[in-house]
Amino acid sequence: MKKQVIAYLHTHWDREWYREFEVFRLRLLRVFDNVLDMLENNKIPSFYFDGQVSALLDYLEIRPEKENLIRRFIAEKKLYIGPFYTLIDEFLTDRTVFDKNLEIGLKISKDFGCTDFIGYFADTFGHSKNIPPILQKFGIDKCIVWRGCPDIPSEFTFNGINTVNLIRGYFMDIFSAPMTIEQKAEWLKGNLDKIAAKSKDYLLLPIGADHLGVEPDITEQILKVNSLLDDYEIKLSNPFEYFELVKDNFKEFTWNNELRDNSLTFILQGSFSARMKLKQYNVKCTYLLEQADKLQKKYGAQYNAIIEYAYKLLLKNQAHDGIYGCSTDLVHRENITRYEKIIQIANTIIEELRLKYNFKTPIMQSKNILPDYKVISKHFGVENSLLYDTQKIPVTEDFTEIYTLKYSPDVKPEINLEVKNGKISIGNVEMEFVRFKDEGDTYNFGAVEDDKGEKAEIYSFENNIIKTSFFDVHAEVQGEIINFKIEWDNKYKNKLWQVKFNLKSPVTETFSEDMNTIIRREFDPDYDMRKHLPKVKGIEVKTNFAPMQRYVGTQGFGIITKGLTEYEVKGNSLLITLLRSTGIISNPKNPSRSTPAGPPIEVPDAQQLGYNCAEFSVGFFEPDNYQKYIDIVYPAIGY
Repeated sequence: MKKQVIAYLHTHWDREWYREFEVFRLRLLRVFDNVLDMLENNKIPSFYFDGQVSALLDYLEIRPEKENLIRRFIAEKKLYIGPFYTLIDEFLTDRTVFDKNLEIGLKISKDFGCTDFIGYFADTFGHSKNIPPILQKFGIDKCIVWRGCPDIPSEFTFNGINTVNLIRGYFMDIFSAPMTIEQKAEWLKGNLDKIAAKSKDYLLLPIGADHLGVEPDITEQILKVNSLLDDYEIKLSNPFEYFELVKDNFKEFTWNNELRDNSLTFILQGSFSARMKLKQYNVKCTYLLEQADKLQKKYGAQYNAIIEYAYKLLLKNQAHDGIYGCSTDLVHRENITRYEKIIQIANTIIEELRLKYNFKTPIMQSKNILPDYKVISKHFGVENSLLYDTQKIPVTEDFTEIYTLKYSPDVKPEINLEVKNGKISIGNVEMEFVRFKDEGDTYNFGAVEDDKGEKAEIYSFENNIIKTSFFDVHAEVQGEIINFKIEWDNKYKNKLWQVKFNLKSPVTETFSEDMNTIIRREFDPDYDMRKHLPKVKGIEVKTNFAPMQRYVGTQGFGIITKGLTEYEVKGNSLLITLLRSTGIISNPKNPSRSTPAGPPIEVPDAQQLGYNCAEFSVGFFEPDNYQKYIDIVYPAIGY
């Protein structure tokens, strides 16, 4: 008797990636026009629209006349949308923004009449253990994952939620391939055998790929393939039928940790440090927007609509190929424009409320130097009280010297920074700056086998400035923490820059922030990725790199960063990536990954030549107390 294969038609829609948004949208019109036509003519039973609504909204902005048809197909359960607004990364976004993604996505999905939802993560680069509880909070009890899964069954419980592991991935474009039907049947048999080895009575088969349309004769092709398959019968349906058919299987295997294993699938973890400026923008916008939202709710919630608009801009930038930094230069220039818009919106809301309710903010603009504030910079401009007054227009006579001020109360230093004999010491921790070759791409750091790296020479420490052979480092002791800020003109291509903290013992575990909670990770401090670079195709090297949000710590030492989102463990050392320069989306000769992960498009902007800035703070504290120090580095505004 043949095993039944539940197949679902889909397209994985990156709003922007190796082509820019408007280019992909024109393709979207052709793809989705065809899908709607096939649904209307009963050529396919249903279509799964990638777990997000942003692509649908992008389509309807150009094809508003199709809305009623779309609503009808959703009501008839022929078209499935949502629950997310966009498919964002799970490690570079915080809990507030992830909640907003679901809140906005579900509101739109339900307005269109959709009632069935799956936490769909077919292509995100690994999976956070903190995602399932968030899905449950929003009433979602199903999840689909792929990258990062170790050798586990196709059905399992992932931190309390029924989850399907796409054993062979979502990228099943075989029916579009230029092959005979016999060749397609043979290829499918090989893949179905591998799925069956991890499944029971039923198999799940995605049919589709990135930006791919549905083949006009897909039904006929499946009928022909079925006649050639001895062990399998493919049925076009939807993933919800599959979840119902296998509902008794999930409890047989449980996984309560994160999914970041790369032994079977690439997790492309170099994307957590590619185009570090994007990550810094993202963290800044997340912080400012959350503060603006809290303030406006405190004072009457009159900015709700503009806040949601700003979150949509942020979520568009957090779509995984956007926040990962693995798209074209033009895509990421548009990302930066969106980030700047978010900053403008958040700062305007905060300043309008400050002028009305007279509260203090950490950064202020003023023509006067205020008590407890220090001058960061000055410029020729106009007082904000005039700029935000709708009954006045600033004139030439209103322009004067305006100071940018930072709140800086006198705080007794409680931590010691010493620069002596060419070494930087923070208590019993030594801090160094190191630089390595990077022959990789935006997806993976490309380690060079015999690269020992370069170490910055330490010259002097005067007036809070540490002079090194790499750059000057501004240091400020603030009570129990030391704040570091590095600004430099990068002239080097294909380099990995890190700050290295040498601790008293080998680093076997770290505690880092993930979705505004602390997760623990274990490491082999003696592991050296350069000794395990792949020699055969299909391998991505295991590394001791990991993503972080604002905090990572070990052995009672903590680091809080402003948008530095990657760390590495090496012996007794914990390293934070300051900058990773690369010039290609996917390098076919990347020594750390023996198979391409995308197109080999040159992206000079990803080298991040010119001005760069990196900020981080350090102190001695345990992970259960990290929020106190987060609140120092990221203070509440107006509270």
